[in-house]
Amino acid sequence: MSDKVAYNIGVEATMEVIGGKWKPIILCNLRDHAMRPSDLKRQIPGISQKMLTQQLRELEADHIVNRTSYNEVPPRVEYSLDQYGQTLSILLDEICRWGEMHVATLQSQGVPVSLRHDSSATGLKI
Repeated sequence: MSDKVAYNIGVEATMEVIGGKWKPIILCNLRDHAMRPSDLKRQIPGISQKMLTQQLRELEADHIVNRTSYNEVPPRVEYSLDQYGQTLSILLDEICRWGEMHVATLQSQGVPVSLRHDSSATGLKI
């Protein structure tokens, strides 16, 4: 029998599932289409293969992403947001929008910061 989990506020429950350095970035990349792990790794500089695999497994266990394995030679695997994961789309869009605004604010303050991909490049619906 497991102990009951009690959250103080809803954001704690959200962050337990999508928190950390890599999960939000993975989810933003999967928002609009399925991707192979190798494509995700290319889109996310700095993430190790081990960390990517671990994060994808956790998101799959939380029913946020689907893993589809195709019976082909060579084998092909794709990840996508599942129906429950799609409910995060509005939240992910807003997080991206806020990040873009924050980068613009920092730039206006003379901070040397840049954004490699803007919302038009990622398909964000603004």
